[in-house]
Amino acid sequence: MTGLIAQFVKPVGDALEGQAFLGGALLSLVGYVLYDAVQELAGSARPPDRSLVNSRDLAGLVGEAFHAKKVEICFLGYTGETLYNELYHRLESLQDDPGPTKRVSIRMLIPDFGRKMTVPSLVGPDGRPVDYPEFRARLEAKCREYDQILSRLADLLTADGRVTVQCEYRLYNGDPRDKVCIFNKELVLCGLYDVVATMSLLDPDCEVYDPKGYNTDLAVRSRKEGTAAAETAVATQISHFEGVWRLAATPSWRP
Repeated sequence: MTGLIAQFVKPVGDALEGQAFLGGALLSLVGYVLYDAVQELAGSARPPDRSLVNSRDLAGLVGEAFHAKKVEICFLGYTGETLYNELYHRLESLQDDPGPTKRVSIRMLIPDFGRKMTVPSLVGPDGRPVDYPEFRARLEAKCREYDQILSRLADLLTADGRVTVQCEYRLYNGDPRDKVCIFNKELVLCGLYDVVATMSLLDPDCEVYDPKGYNTDLAVRSRKEGTAAAETAVATQISHFEGVWRLAATPSWRP
């Protein structure tokens, strides 16, 4: 800001030289120029109101979240595989060097794969979805493994005494549509799965509807943007997550 003002000191001084009175027109002009310059400077220092990231960019965002003393990470979506991988490596690294982190809370909301679903499902005649219990069971087993591995790491870290870590999975009723990640109640990533994305299984005649989370683009909203729109967007997503979490069921594999 000092440099910015300095840019105007000499021109204004030159305009005043030999003048007993500075006309209102010149004062207005200087005022407008200063105002525009300050606004431009403030705008350049403020993060953009909206940007997009790919789910594959989660590594850096998870890493930034773990710079905090109290880490809170929430997920609402499909299997959470992309986020799980990043959380696993980050928790592992805490065993050697916890840094500033003292508490970690991880909450994962995934679909109840024990219920009949439209997505994921078998691609039937004319592209109609057909419930596929065997595929649902496979996805449930994968999520159960993620939960058990993260919970085991959480217990080891907590027992060490340097960091308290809690990991919990819950099940919501419905097909996966929204993908939401919330970091430290400050940064929100949200996007929509491609619900008609398909995958071929070992049997070439067997195709399933299976959203690919790692291909999902996510809009980024942060309270650091300093705008009312960003604040509302972040608060709305947090409120929605807390409501779904409150209504969600505990998985049968949990003690």
